[in-house]
Amino acid sequence: MAEAAKPAGKKMDALQKPLTPSPELAVIVGAEKLPRGQVVSKVWDYIRKHNLQKPTDKRVIIADEALKKVFGRDECTMFEMNKYLAQHLK
Repeated sequence: MAEAAKPAGKKMDALQKPLTPSPELAVIVGAEKLPRGQVVSKVWDYIRKHNLQKPTDKRVIIADEALKKVFGRDECTMFEMNKYLAQHLK
């Protein structure tokens, strides 16, 4: 059976809602409003571009000066990252 079409007025979920990054996070992802999923993707692009993953454990992110302002610490795991990003999104 074919699925029923979704109603046109359906609310956006939390990952699709555009959010404004803080000035600290905007240095990394830009100042325009972005959905949370795109923010996370841009942060990962930044991490890979600047080679900020710990060589012995790729789950650990070594913060440079820009990321330290977002994370508030020298390193964090990829699992903790979203907690710190959420504090910089409105």
